Amino acid sequence: MPAAIANPIKKRIVVLISGTGSNMLNIAEHCQESKSQANKINGDVVAVIANRADAAGLAKAAELGIATEFVPHTNFANREDYDQALVERVQSYQPDLIILAGFMRVLTSVFVSAFTDRIMNIHPSLLPKYKGMHTHQRALDAGDTEHGVSVHFVTEELDGGPVILQSRVPIFPEDTAEDLQERVHEQEYRIYPLVVRWFCADRLKLTEEGAVLDGALLGAEGYASE
Repeated sequence: MPAAIANPIKKRIVVLISGTGSNMLNIAEHCQESKSQANKINGDVVAVIANRADAAGLAKAAELGIATEFVPHTNFANREDYDQALVERVQSYQPDLIILAGFMRVLTSVFVSAFTDRIMNIHPSLLPKYKGMHTHQRALDAGDTEHGVSVHFVTEELDGGPVILQSRVPIFPEDTAEDLQERVHEQEYRIYPLVVRWFCADRLKLTEEGAVLDGALLGAEGYASE
């Protein structure tokens, strides 16, 4: 009989949050055995770390049996000192991938350089448009007819790392920022687990040229055919 094929080693995932952790929970659920094989992520969320003690996602992660930590940024004199402490806590979990899921901190080179090519973020705009905050209102104020969300690799440039995948949503004349936020959230829950699944299946990587999926360099808007 042929030798059994070993299951690929699961990736170790650390998630950074500041709030409810809804994207974190969605990704954690896609790592669970109960998910269909087609949608399952070959990874485990091994830790969730927050910079705020009141981040509701910490309790939700603990309910799933995931290790949680609170590393308060207010205890440090500057961003670099905080990021160094954060690096040490994240490194203790030996992560293959670090996911930013509503982590409301601008990471410095201290953190980014420690985990080059394995940090992802999800941003509520069609990057490179509307980097930073208040993206939904900015899209409305500009009179845009569409908005959306981008998953990208994290580099030292704020919201400037290579885009992996985007999802677009329409903007209707009567929309408020809250309407757009709800519509964008629906797409976040669809595309973030997909991109994490690509990474954990060794299909996706960050190179000096940019994001590469299945050996092909992705364009400025990421993968456009999923």
